[in-house]
Amino acid sequence: MSFILDVPSTASIVEVGPRDGLQNEKTPLTVEDKVALIDALSSTGLKRIEAGSFVSPQWVPQMANSDQVLDQITRKNDVIYSALTPNMRGFEGALAANANEVAIFGAASESFSQKNINCSIDESLQRFTPVIEAAKAAGIKVRGYVSCVLGCPYEGEIAPQAVLDVSETLLSMGCYEISIGDTIGVGTPKKTAQLLNLLLSRISAQRIAMHMHDTYGQALANVLVGLQNGISSFDSSVAGLGGCPYAKGASGNLASEDLIYMLANMDIDTGVDFQKLVHIGNDISAKLQRANASKSGTALSN
Repeated sequence: MSFILDVPSTASIVEVGPRDGLQNEKTPLTVEDKVALIDALSSTGLKRIEAGSFVSPQWVPQMANSDQVLDQITRKNDVIYSALTPNMRGFEGALAANANEVAIFGAASESFSQKNINCSIDESLQRFTPVIEAAKAAGIKVRGYVSCVLGCPYEGEIAPQAVLDVSETLLSMGCYEISIGDTIGVGTPKKTAQLLNLLLSRISAQRIAMHMHDTYGQALANVLVGLQNGISSFDSSVAGLGGCPYAKGASGNLASEDLIYMLANMDIDTGVDFQKLVHIGNDISAKLQRANASKSGTALSN
């Protein structure tokens, strides 16, 4: 009996550690520390790095110096350095800092949208219209995030149709790719497959990325479901930086090392130097005075 796993031969990794990871870490880093992290990551073969966020420092103090970080990094011509921009003020900051790409974020949960950005889903999408128009005029690509696609800390289960509605709206507005996020990490392979069955009936796999959190240890299993459905773009964070703010002490982001270890051993090319990434994960974990949340990184460092 033979077993054939039909998956893409290559995968694109979006390294979100410098933004989504660090913003949930308690230990503050200097501009120099962040620059060193991003420069190290860009030396591994990673081509997409989320370098900062232009949001109010009152809400996300860890991202307060993103303009300085983007100004001081040593850029590689083949690496995209992106930034999160929730509004026009944020976009203007990212543009001034020469971000190569910007990202906007919506939610599939009304409650999460209200709690997170103090407006409804429809209102949040309306706020993004001028950002997308300005990005188009500046020749900058826009990526869209959709939060809480497999569960919400306030509403519980989320209907797949709600995820499809927000995703299609963001794409129609001008986003080139939608990153669907399991924000609290409650998704399982069955639920992920059910969601993808609906999304892929309307949206090409080439326009969907997956941002799986590992709160309950399900992230890689859900990534595998994505691969089996033709998805080849995944978000991850070196050393698993970033906890889950809705589950005390729980892991948050999927560790880049664990994702790349799995992909490499499935003969899926990412172009990333795994050993270099392991060293970076150990170094940044020590800098943050926290345990390395990457299982493969920890195993190979003992």
